[in-house]
Amino acid sequence: MRDSDDTLPVTERIRSDIERKILSGALKPDDRIPLERELMEIYDCSRMTVNKAVSDLVARGLIVRRKRAGSFVAHPPSDSTILDIPDIRLDLENKGHDYAFRLLHRSVRVAKGADEAALVGKGARLIELRGVHRADEQPFGFERRLVNLAAVPEVEGEDFAETPPGTWLLGHVPWSQAEHRIFAVAADPAIAAHLDIAEGSPCLMLERRTWLDGSPVTHVWQTFPGDRHSFIGALTRRQA
Repeated sequence: MRDSDDTLPVTERIRSDIERKILSGALKPDDRIPLERELMEIYDCSRMTVNKAVSDLVARGLIVRRKRAGSFVAHPPSDSTILDIPDIRLDLENKGHDYAFRLLHRSVRVAKGADEAALVGKGARLIELRGVHRADEQPFGFERRLVNLAAVPEVEGEDFAETPPGTWLLGHVPWSQAEHRIFAVAADPAIAAHLDIAEGSPCLMLERRTWLDGSPVTHVWQTFPGDRHSFIGALTRRQA
């Protein structure tokens, strides 16, 4: 498995080696990639390093995780037009920025109000997460996220000290449908403080909901300073 440049970071070596074998056809759809413990031995690294590399490959659609079975090479997507869900951490790191996520709030509770009940069902449990994405030690975006615990029960055991919620979800939970809304907002006092901008500053808010086979997974609101961020939607026609 190991055949990449040893001068690269370990995470990038793992990712590059597996990606190369998939794209070359050495690993075919439904082939299992080595287990995490096997990759730890091959690359002499920690489980966290292996998990990050594998999660990035999942986010790229190259492999899929199957509960209690391992990780397998994904089948090519069917002929369709898609709008990808971006991984903020991966996008910033690929552009050469130092990324960090600061978790500000984490609570497990029963859904409140009609909007939350629409996500998880009346009286059902969800996890609420709030945090700040940072690039080069500066605030990049504020995030509030609700996750349906009935759809993703394993998320309750995550503390998100190392992996931001969006990256974790992309790496662990497939989605079959997504809805995006992008609109302009003025920074309220709390968001202004988190993003280190003046109250009332123009911001872009991205609201997204995802489902898996009709079951709601997550509802997230991400707010970015209007003068520092733009969205580019890449629509790609993929052939099976």
